Amino acid sequence: MLYELIRPVLFQFDPETAHHLGLAALRLSAKLGPFNPMRQTFVGHPRTVMGLEFPNPVGLAAGMDKNGDCIEGMAALGFGFLELGTVTPVPQPGNPKPRMFRLIDQQAVINRLGFNNKGVDYLIEQVKARRSRILLGINIGKNLTTAVENALGDYRIALRKVYPHADYIAVNISSPNTPGLRKLQTAEYLGELLGGLELEREKLAQEHGRRVPMAVKIAPDLEAEKIAPLVDKLVKHRVDAVIATNTTLSRAGVETSPYASEAGGLSGKPLFSRSTEIVARLSGILQGELPIIACGGIFSADDAHAKLEAGASLVQIYTGFIYRGPGLVREIAAAV
Repeated sequence: MLYELIRPVLFQFDPETAHHLGLAALRLSAKLGPFNPMRQTFVGHPRTVMGLEFPNPVGLAAGMDKNGDCIEGMAALGFGFLELGTVTPVPQPGNPKPRMFRLIDQQAVINRLGFNNKGVDYLIEQVKARRSRILLGINIGKNLTTAVENALGDYRIALRKVYPHADYIAVNISSPNTPGLRKLQTAEYLGELLGGLELEREKLAQEHGRRVPMAVKIAPDLEAEKIAPLVDKLVKHRVDAVIATNTTLSRAGVETSPYASEAGGLSGKPLFSRSTEIVARLSGILQGELPIIACGGIFSADDAHAKLEAGASLVQIYTGFIYRGPGLVREIAAAV
């Protein structure tokens, strides 16, 4: 496939540069319309989740197209849905470079990007200008300079702004690259955050005449005993889905890599088992009360099937997409 020829060239560049070059190539290809050499058309297996009709269960995870710059290019690849972001109320540069590392032998990536994005207003303009009607999730977070104690204010701002433009909204409280963010998963903060967002969403639903589903993205590093209390809060505050999982701080499986000591979240194959375990634990507790969107280490149709067998309703890919390319979307969508 074409990506097999392109990947060696992209991998000659540092990961962040390669990321931007890849998005640029997809944007240019999309302008060719039906002559787009990257375009994929196939019959998927539709399913209904969160009240939304997904043409197939394969989504692009947040982080790949943070600013909504490549909606048309990604839509042409046959995804069932895209999750844009993470986006914050105001633009921010993220952490100092270098901040992405490619662990080729382990088929993994370490990143400490830190919610680098052009801000929620920029993303909204890209969404408004799109031609494709692909389902869009918008992933929201807080700005670095906002204290954890004041995080609800940032999430409210982002929620209000993206609400009219999103098919669903994902609340990111699990990135390891914004100091203190994961505290929002704890009992001390989670109830207040979700309660505030629940009230805000009720107002927005009345204002816009539609209830936009809301998902919460959690970490793979949660201790087992903390999962059930978290689930209780999700159900209590009428969250519509849980995304499992974000990247991990663990370095299990990559200890021999020269990048193992780099700070940041690890994604890719080494995350697969842990994230699947979290999906299974969630499924056992939820008993179908909320759908699960699985993300973490999916590199094949078998990997996706394992997530679904563990209890997920949808899957998302990120690092697998970097290593396998668009063919992974077709492979999974055809099989599951």
